[in-house]
Amino acid sequence: MTEHPTSHEGRQPLADRPQEQARPRQEAAPAGLPSDIPAQPSAQVPQTPQVPETPGQPAPPAQPSQPPGPAAPAVAVAVSPGAAPAGRREGDRLRFVGAATRRIARGLDLDEIVLGLCRATVPAFSDEILVYLRDPLPVGDERPVAPFVLRLRRTDRLRLTPDLEGDELVLVPDPDPTPAAELCEVRSGSALSEVLRGVRPVFGDSAAARAALGELLGPDHPLPRGLRAILAPLRGRRRVIGAAVLLRRPEQPAFEPDDLLVGAQLATHTALGIDKAVLYGREAYIADELQRTMLPDSLPQPTGVKLASRYLPAAETARVGGDWYDAIPLPGSRVALVVGDVMGHSMTSAAIMGQLRTTAQTLAGLDLPPQEVLHHLDEQAQRLGENRMATCMYAVYDPVSHRITVANAGHPPPILLHLDGRAEVLRVPAGAPIGVGGVDFESVELDAPAGATLLLYTDGLVESRLRDVWTGIEQLRERLAAAAQLTGRDHAPPLEALCDDVLDMLGPGDRDDDIALLAARFDGIAPSDVAYWFLEPEDAAPGRARRLARRALARWDLEELTDSVELLISEVVTNAVRYAERPVTLRLLKTDVLRCEVGDDSPQLPRQRRARETDEGGRGLFLVNRLARRWGATRLSGGKVVWFELATRV
Repeated sequence: MTEHPTSHEGRQPLADRPQEQARPRQEAAPAGLPSDIPAQPSAQVPQTPQVPETPGQPAPPAQPSQPPGPAAPAVAVAVSPGAAPAGRREGDRLRFVGAATRRIARGLDLDEIVLGLCRATVPAFSDEILVYLRDPLPVGDERPVAPFVLRLRRTDRLRLTPDLEGDELVLVPDPDPTPAAELCEVRSGSALSEVLRGVRPVFGDSAAARAALGELLGPDHPLPRGLRAILAPLRGRRRVIGAAVLLRRPEQPAFEPDDLLVGAQLATHTALGIDKAVLYGREAYIADELQRTMLPDSLPQPTGVKLASRYLPAAETARVGGDWYDAIPLPGSRVALVVGDVMGHSMTSAAIMGQLRTTAQTLAGLDLPPQEVLHHLDEQAQRLGENRMATCMYAVYDPVSHRITVANAGHPPPILLHLDGRAEVLRVPAGAPIGVGGVDFESVELDAPAGATLLLYTDGLVESRLRDVWTGIEQLRERLAAAAQLTGRDHAPPLEALCDDVLDMLGPGDRDDDIALLAARFDGIAPSDVAYWFLEPEDAAPGRARRLARRALARWDLEELTDSVELLISEVVTNAVRYAERPVTLRLLKTDVLRCEVGDDSPQLPRQRRARETDEGGRGLFLVNRLARRWGATRLSGGKVVWFELATRV
């Protein structure tokens, strides 16, 4: 059966479309499901035999007839009754319904299902079809919104045009279809409401059906006479979600009573398919949003390191995954870099990813070593249930010491791109995946020279059906080295452009898994921009801290900050000395901002409060909050660190 693209939404140009020719009256034309009952006795429709749509079956010889009056051109969908036995016509009808429902069922989304209905019915069953769907479509058990509005989703129609090379007529898509109402509000108690309530398809010859069609299609759409229109409500599992209108031209045979059964079958399969598509679309949307909301909206801007990231979902068939990345500021201007991959592609994987990411953030806040973080993540994965497995790479970068500590749990190794253009696959302990249980994790400390770029990624970037993981890692290393050559030695490539260039290595078969990518450019902090002291926990400590800070600011040409820094350091050091038992640490870092860090061995975090007029204390953190650009306090395994930042240029 030749199929005709007849809609005007996203179709190929008319010149490129296949054309179906209508044979002369003396020949039988192939059709998907002919209607072989005469329209009316007075219509005097020519009697021509029906030809089934079974491929390869030869057409029977034509039986010409000589009806009175002018001869109307025969169309592929119009065949007169009585030319074939009733059993044969019924078999053709069943074959058409089977082929049409299979075509509808092939659609995965709403538009494909509606398109399948239109392609299956025009021109094999009707000359024109209009599909209306509820706007908005209800999903599952949710209550539909009021008012009940139907929107024209798609319309397909064919028209006859003379063949330029002969006397035959050609069926082509109509570039100017009959106008129909775009929107229709179904009012309670109206004729359209009653027809939709009845659920079953109806002919358009009754007064109620004609009134319903006029209400649905609008006054500008001419209604055919007689049994040449079928109005089929589309009912899903719980409610009517739309309507389909099937129309035949006046010169075509009318619909017969058994065609209502065909319309009912098509409407039922279409409505159930739309219900499934809407539910699937909502589930995929929820899963996708669940995963994206669990990823960081933006990356922090820690001192001494620049960050960039990318996330790509998998292909449409498995776009929900469990890959994640994170960058977590730590005390002492350090930053934790995390990339992980939960096994599987489902909403469960996305939910487990969110729980593990939250756990990793909590453990990072405790300033635990990387191997201890992975150990606790392993325990958490086992508490979540059986077969909750994931791979993870956890690295901590210290911009002062220019070192990075890495622990691995079954994840692909990171790649370090040096400033001279050399790309190196770091040798880190492989480790077992998180969730295996009963294994120890190891960490390794490596150099992180200034200007180098560390790339953390998930296996979806380097592994696919077309290549194994180590081949992909080598290709990624070569890709990074090639990108560095473009910028030349001693010039690191821009991070954002580098991430885009890395993703360009993906081929058509490399999207079986989602991808998380985290790139870190190590700028570091020069030793000359760091000042570090130990202060004994005694009453003279605040005064000594002020003097040390004043000298450091003079060395850095930041004397304009002296008054503010002395006041704030005095308040923070005084609070630390009050509770500390061991020496207090004081560190100043000069980058684009001036950062002051005061550490002590007391685990109690300071809390800002509003002091009353009679209180002697409680105003120190109020001053810090008003004068500092940013401030905070972080609990360590052996105490805490209170820090604040000031802009270096007023």
